[in-house]
This record gives sequence, C-alpha cells and structure tokens, in this order.
Amino acid sequence: MAEIIFTLLMLVMLQAVLGFDNLLYISLESKKAPEQEQKRVRKVGILIAIVLRIVLLFVLVSIIDYFQEPFSFLTGHIENVLDFAFNGHSIIVLAGGGFIIYTALKEIWHMISVKDLDVDVEGENNGRMKSANAAIFSIVIMNLVFSFDSILAAIGLTSEIENSNTAFIVMAIAIVASGLLMLLLANRISTFLAKNRMYEVLGLFILFIVGIMLVTEGGHLAHLKIFGNEIVPMSKTTFYFVIAVLVVVDVVQGRYQKKLLQAEVPSQDKV
Repeated sequence: MAEIIFTLLMLVMLQAVLGFDNLLYISLESKKAPEQEQKRVRKVGILIAIVLRIVLLFVLVSIIDYFQEPFSFLTGHIENVLDFAFNGHSIIVLAGGGFIIYTALKEIWHMISVKDLDVDVEGENNGRMKSANAAIFSIVIMNLVFSFDSILAAIGLTSEIENSNTAFIVMAIAIVASGLLMLLLANRISTFLAKNRMYEVLGLFILFIVGIMLVTEGGHLAHLKIFGNEIVPMSKTTFYFVIAVLVVVDVVQGRYQKKLLQAEVPSQDKV
C-alpha cells in the first residue's frame, strides 16, 4: 500500500509538471473564443480531455506495443541522405510539435503585424476568433498530444505494481487529480495573461520551445537521420534551463525598461 501511495504521488507530481505547457496553451487558445465563453471553453475543454485521457490510457495499456513498433510502409533509407522508421508514437509527437510551432509563430507574427492593439483586444482581428466549440476541440486535441508522453511515463512508473487493475486505477486517479488541478489554475493563468499582456510574448516563445522539444523527440523516436546526423531529443534539463533563461531575461528587460521610462520623464519635464 505504501508503494502504491508513493507511486500515486509521483504520478500526480509528474502530471502537474508536464501539464504546465498544456495550461499555457489552453490559456492562449481560449482567448480566441468570444470573451463571454472563454471560462466555459477552458472548463469544458479540460473536463472532456480528462475523460479522453483515461480512454487513451486504456488504449495505450492494451496496444502499447503497436505504437512502439515501426510501420513497415513508413520505414526507409536513402544512402547518406535520409533514414527513418516512423511508429505511432513518433507520428503523434511530431504532428503535435509541428502544430504547436505553427501556432506559436502565427501568433507571434500577428503580434508584430497588428496595427491597432485596442481593436485586437476587442477581438476584431480579421478571422483570428474561433467559435467556442472550435476552441474546445483544439484544446482537447492538444491536451491529448501533451498527455501522450506523460501517460507512457506513467505506465513505466507503475510497471512494478503486480496487479494490472491496481496500476490502471492508480494512473486514472493521477490523471483525474492533475486534470482538476489544471481546472483550478486555468482561469488564474488566463486572468494573469489578460492583465499582463506583455507576458503573452514570453508564453508564445515558451510554446515555441515546447514545439521544438516535441519535434526533436518525435524525430528521435522515428530514428530519423538527416545526412547521417541522428536527431537527438532535447533533454528535459535543457528545456527547463531555456525556459528559466527566457523568464529571467523577460523580467530583467521589463524592469530595465521601466527605469529607462522613469529616467526619460524628468528630462522631458526640464525641456
């Protein structure tokens, strides 16, 4: 029993840590829905995702070997140019990473190209808005992509539990607990970003790094080699170090900018 409780706590912590980037995506994606629907979008999206995560857990436990074995029709070799052996896991991770990179770059481009920030705040932004259902669908799909690796890690952590039913229950409880934690924090993160819009840029660049990490991991899972160079996955240590550097740079730059603005005000008064 003590081992099961310890494993459960480890799983909840794992899901919480890996769920940070998911929360960031949910907060940014829900902003595309009509303002009066945004809270409902986050709530419904996360609740549906919790249910689908448990379904995904059941599926992966049943057919995990199929996701890990390379597909014969997606395995190939081009001398000194390209080698690949795609499996289900690599395809899902690559597709998710690619979509996140595309989303982050699209939003960053919009930020630097928009002409009127006041109009953009009101949502009159030439088609960037989504219906509530479309935003929920995007949140659910990306939630599953983010949860794929965490579920596989959970399966590995519970492999020492002899009873398979007990292991499944432990993983399901961890998924529900982490989902409820996301539900609790989603509105707070969205409110913070709404009040501090400059941090949206930081959030988008964090998402961009998440996408890069997923793409490199997917390439590694696919045994991808380009011109003889194997794709090496970005380590979690490197990922968190890069995120820490981005946050520190953003904080320092923000404070320095405030000092510059304060220094300019007296000089203008003298003039």
